[in-house]
Amino acid sequence: MVISRRYFLRTAGAVSLGFAGLHRFLDPGEVYADLVDWGYGALVSDPEKLLDLPQGFSYQIISQIGEEMDDGLLVPGAHDGMAAFPGPNGKTLVVRNHEVNVGSDIMGPFGEDNRLFEKVKTDRVYDQGKKGYRCPGGTTTLVFDTKMQRLESHFMSLAGTLRNCAGGPTPWNSWVTCEETVTRAGDYTHKDHGYNFEVPARADGELVNAVPLKAMGRFNHEAIAVDPKSGIVYETEDRSDGLIYRFIPKIPGQLAMGGKLQALAIRDQVGMDTRNWEETTMTLGQSLAVKWINLENVEAPEDDLRHQGDDKGASLFARGEGIWYGNDAVYIACTNGGLAKKGQIWKYVPSPYEGTGEEEKQPGMLTLFSEPNDGKLVENADNLTIAPWGDVIACEDGKDHDRLVGITPEGKIYTLANNARNNSELAGVSFAPDGSTMFVNIQTLGYTLAVTGPWRKS
Repeated sequence: MVISRRYFLRTAGAVSLGFAGLHRFLDPGEVYADLVDWGYGALVSDPEKLLDLPQGFSYQIISQIGEEMDDGLLVPGAHDGMAAFPGPNGKTLVVRNHEVNVGSDIMGPFGEDNRLFEKVKTDRVYDQGKKGYRCPGGTTTLVFDTKMQRLESHFMSLAGTLRNCAGGPTPWNSWVTCEETVTRAGDYTHKDHGYNFEVPARADGELVNAVPLKAMGRFNHEAIAVDPKSGIVYETEDRSDGLIYRFIPKIPGQLAMGGKLQALAIRDQVGMDTRNWEETTMTLGQSLAVKWINLENVEAPEDDLRHQGDDKGASLFARGEGIWYGNDAVYIACTNGGLAKKGQIWKYVPSPYEGTGEEEKQPGMLTLFSEPNDGKLVENADNLTIAPWGDVIACEDGKDHDRLVGITPEGKIYTLANNARNNSELAGVSFAPDGSTMFVNIQTLGYTLAVTGPWRKS
């Protein structure tokens, strides 16, 4: 299908009232009838029926599945997590995940019958696959000019991995991409999967050498966040009985050098179930002190790392997905937590002595930041980021809604965008370093969009 590369949302025309809601930070049960908008106002219906945005905002498609990239490969499908970094000459570098699995009917970077695989430097590919199959996941990097609002180039930056779902940026200008799989070496793959990989944000058009960060654990990874003060990395696990992990690197900023993996536990509450499915164990706004449990055999060949944590008293979380550092805290989306299984967002404030022997004196604190239990407010938050003005911006991956929702530091909720085309999740929301542009993916369409408008300042 031939699709115009540029769609603009006209600010004139009929206005349809998008949902905008309010919930009090300490009163999860109350939803006001006179829905107050704490964001950018009602959404305007997109005449192209792709993305509804508030008045004064516009978007363009800057990259889409199947396009030939500058390295001769094709833009893979299943766009997922991503982040934006400062690049050379004022440009922005966007590193984007592709959640494509071996044998998938979703287009990979090598085209039909993998005919383009000959174009890659095979010694940099993590797993070349077997029996005619290739491992089609990985990352692509986009070089974008925010002043001209123009894509300058895009290329494959990591290859030979599987189901690269989300990840997270580091303070040293790299993207840690996460495999959401625990596939073992077998009929179609040479190597085990289920690892994180680091991808420097570069504009050179080259594949990085794919090195699995095995000390960070082998499990059903979703995303990571780095505390810039300590260099400690926090990790989520997309399992209904998953854990929240902490990786303390031997050398901050050098993840491949190894380190220590731990699991989060609530102090004095062994094996606490935070999911709030059967009973409410934590209420909105409640904060509890945290401790961290050491884990062994972190490569977990039987995919039992979370059970090791259970045995040691780690806390259970409901499908940890998006995680992001901002506002001096780590925000974590648990996509089906809460009584109604509509999702939770947690806020972890690290100890001033995080990762040291002194942290017991002043432990990190975990707070239930948001749990509306109402799909009209938030339906299964997935990827998230912190906007330049301080709000949490979350992508929904729900049955009835596929929106971007904003949550203020006080817990007030608003709708920022709506997928008007289909029921695909939006994914990979992130902002350019200059604050001018928001990037977001429509996963099943294989589109990456750049959104501009009257954004608030920090």
